[in-house]
Amino acid sequence: MMCGFSTTRCEEDKVSLHGQVVPQKDTFRYLGSMLQEDGGIDEDVNHQIKAGWMKWHQASGILCDKRAPQRLKGEFYRTAVQPAMLHDAECWPTKRRHVQQLGVVEMRMLRWMCGHTRKDRVRNDHIRDRVGVAPIEEKLVQHRLRWFGHIQCRPPEAPLHSGQLKCAENVKRGRGKPNLTWEESVKRDLKDWSITKELAMDRGAWKLDIHVPEP
Repeated sequence: MMCGFSTTRCEEDKVSLHGQVVPQKDTFRYLGSMLQEDGGIDEDVNHQIKAGWMKWHQASGILCDKRAPQRLKGEFYRTAVQPAMLHDAECWPTKRRHVQQLGVVEMRMLRWMCGHTRKDRVRNDHIRDRVGVAPIEEKLVQHRLRWFGHIQCRPPEAPLHSGQLKCAENVKRGRGKPNLTWEESVKRDLKDWSITKELAMDRGAWKLDIHVPEP
């Protein structure tokens, strides 16, 4: 896969290994994440949702057991299923449709756990209270801000590692309509949650301000 960040890229560039040309791909799986040629996250979000459903089906014996307490189901969901859907989410520059996509999937899972469908007309808040699960949209922001806090506290001389490099790549712009960057997502999060980035230097206060309590 070739990322077209450079304006000097030659369309005829080919990569060969031992004389054999390596075929080019639009997406590439790396350490459980899907990387896209254009720097987007559509494929990664879909991949993590599939991973969440896989964990869900593996645990369906517990999550769909009517005899199991709903709070226990919620705790199991927070431990096994939700982390699978939010893997590497701290580096996602999410758009509204990505957040909505994750929220719809989560509510479908939670309603299934409680034995309800949308036809039962039970409010989402009531479902969440019963299982004790905070919205995945808020958990997503918490993941991103927690990672932002780590970066802010990073010494200037410290080398970048894989997660920071991925966030830096999201800042680069391509041709056409510019993609939303990770940095812009963080600024939006800080504004929505009324938090200043300077607070990140106080680890204790930062952790309290970005914490999302369960219902």
